[in-house]
Amino acid sequence: MRLSYDVIVIGGGHAGCEAACASANMQAKTLLVTMDMNKIAQMSCNPAVGGIAKGQIVREIDALGGQMGLVTDATAIQFRMLNVGKGHAVWSPRAQCDRGKFIWEWRRRLDETENLDIWQDQACELIVEQGEAVGVKTIWGAEVRAKCVVVTAGTFLNGLMHIGRKMVAGGRIAEPAVSFFTESITQHGIRSARMKTGTPVRIDKRSVHFEELTEQPGETRAYQFSYMDKARQLRQLPCWTVNTNAEVHKVLRSGLADSPLYNGQIQSIGPRYCPSIETKLVTFPEREQHPLFLEPEGEDTNEMYLNGFSSSLPMEVQVEALKKMPAFRDLKIYRPGYAIEYDFFDPTQLKHTLESKIIKGLFFAGQVNGTTGYEEAAGQGLVAGVNAALKAGGSEQTFILRRDEAYIGVLIDDLVTKGVDEPYRMFTSRAEYRILLRQDDADARLTEKAYQLGLAKGERYKWWMEKKKAIEEIEEFCKNFPIKAKEINGQLEALGTTPLQFGVKLEDLVARPQLNFANLSAIIPELKEILSRPKNRQEEIAEAAEIRLKYKGYIERERLVAEKMHRLENIRIQGHFDYNSLQSLSTEARQKLTAIDPMTLAQASRIPGVSPSDINVLLVLMGR
Repeated sequence: MRLSYDVIVIGGGHAGCEAACASANMQAKTLLVTMDMNKIAQMSCNPAVGGIAKGQIVREIDALGGQMGLVTDATAIQFRMLNVGKGHAVWSPRAQCDRGKFIWEWRRRLDETENLDIWQDQACELIVEQGEAVGVKTIWGAEVRAKCVVVTAGTFLNGLMHIGRKMVAGGRIAEPAVSFFTESITQHGIRSARMKTGTPVRIDKRSVHFEELTEQPGETRAYQFSYMDKARQLRQLPCWTVNTNAEVHKVLRSGLADSPLYNGQIQSIGPRYCPSIETKLVTFPEREQHPLFLEPEGEDTNEMYLNGFSSSLPMEVQVEALKKMPAFRDLKIYRPGYAIEYDFFDPTQLKHTLESKIIKGLFFAGQVNGTTGYEEAAGQGLVAGVNAALKAGGSEQTFILRRDEAYIGVLIDDLVTKGVDEPYRMFTSRAEYRILLRQDDADARLTEKAYQLGLAKGERYKWWMEKKKAIEEIEEFCKNFPIKAKEINGQLEALGTTPLQFGVKLEDLVARPQLNFANLSAIIPELKEILSRPKNRQEEIAEAAEIRLKYKGYIERERLVAEKMHRLENIRIQGHFDYNSLQSLSTEARQKLTAIDPMTLAQASRIPGVSPSDINVLLVLMGR
């Protein structure tokens, strides 16, 4: 059988779902090929979305018209705002989700998306003609032709799972690996390598002594990921914390000889920032305990996830070690933790659109680019889906996010410019413009852009315009409302801040660290009144306006720095130089510039091994 589409998306994980929806919403006739329609957007590891920097990515996906925020809000069973003790630039939302309901909410949204079909099958061969991807063949004999192909295969490409000395081929527990597809891509000159990740034991909550654990409740405030939702829908559940101890560590160390991480079984590199419990013991031998987090898998299941106990040790070692903790003395498990090795492709061979530099019309997104995390995958998927749809439609337009526009822009630029030597995970520290990339202003940064592109629809744009107007009204009020010293000094001293020497505008008071809209509205009735005007999401609007006023100077300063960098971003150098012939460049710079072939001088400046003096040489050669 032969099928024909504009865009084919291979893989129904977080990257694939966002890519397929984005492509279809851009009016491209799209086919999503997945091995199991009942495991769409499966949360293979932790049933949670968001976290440090990851939460910002989900907000950006939502602002761009993506689905992850909406699905998360509909299935959240706990919500927390992380880093609230620090500045607003690093506040990060995180939600625990009902794993099963998350899958079916995604499935519902895919089913309701126009221009999108789903095909349950396994791709086994990429069809390339004259250097261009034109389709795929499947193990059941279907041949699907398309103008663009997006590969989002996750951990399935030649996946190999490890528990102790046991090895089983698979892309996820109880699911088959995908053989031969990697080879059908690498034969055209695209480089691949291997990475490793892992997942913890799953526990039966009926065997847990919760009185030995510390409860960790969620937020009572109605935080959400999507700017479009009105309220959480599911019952909110607590998580629990516990620490390992010396006895646990003793049992774990006894099994290290059979650990595939240390007996030579696994050669590939794992994620530095999400290490296995055995790696923690080896790396930090002086530590007497490590924190673990017991998290619910859903409203209606006894299955629980033990965050922090990722392991590939023999299953009997995992269980014996856990039973040394009082809370788990009667432990029963559904399955042990395991490690998995899989293929990925060198992301420096990609353009910023996530299209291959080698095979036209072939896009990559998610873990196949060497990243880890649902959020990083989904952000890439959205960008790849949009660009595939644009290319399939014959448009010369591309969708590229700058580093000062989005964490997704930082992520993709890091991948294509620097490459990866371990699974890439996003952190706020990777972004040089954190004050501009806050979780509260993703819609301000991206919704207008998405609407003009056709990705964000009318309802979302209308809500943003209403929110924008409400924020600006509050800002304008604060800039113009006069404060008289003699009328407010008593209240200011009571709030622990210095009294005024003369009259000021309200925005000057908002800038003080001791003051905020909550305590100021209690003593300024006019402020309380204007904060209550928005019909929807009053807290969200007030928070956005307050952050803009309080950090106005910092925001403007960082914006000026970003604008200076734009000058280098506007100097295009791709195709201008034969770097190997430029003897005035360092040897490393010639090699790195030739391999990556950066689009702009700014991108060249971010390549490891390219020095400021090398950039100056290029500036001189460009007549700058």
